[in-house]
Amino acid sequence: MKGKYVVSALLAAVVSVAAFAEVTSLRGDQPIGDNNEVATIKQVPKMQGRLALDFVHQPPLVPHSTEHVQINASNNGCLACHDVDKTRRTGAPRVSPTHYMDGNNKILAEVAPRRYFCLQCHVPQVDAEPIVENTFEPVGKFGQ
Repeated sequence: MKGKYVVSALLAAVVSVAAFAEVTSLRGDQPIGDNNEVATIKQVPKMQGRLALDFVHQPPLVPHSTEHVQINASNNGCLACHDVDKTRRTGAPRVSPTHYMDGNNKILAEVAPRRYFCLQCHVPQVDAEPIVENTFEPVGKFGQ
């Protein structure tokens, strides 16, 4: 019986290595252990108005640089301008009320932990060519 498990483990290891060998990366042929060259920092357009959305429920895009915005477990720099009580002073769009709801739609006093790290969904735009071809075509213009 012990031999059966050894053969199964060996077969699983061979299949794993074969599957890993077929994976390609945007890093190209560069081994994972090697360091990449630092990519040229792309230019974020200067402050611009709200950007058009391409699909329903798309998180709004960030129309400014986030280079110096600190977001970690104890600080969220986005909320300095976008928190509900700050938007009147800053003129920035306020955080959606849905960001103050937990998984059971209970209203919270603070931004929900699952919505705290803004840049997971809201991304700044840069002047860059696409890394891979994109054939997506929006059905209509949303958020204009």
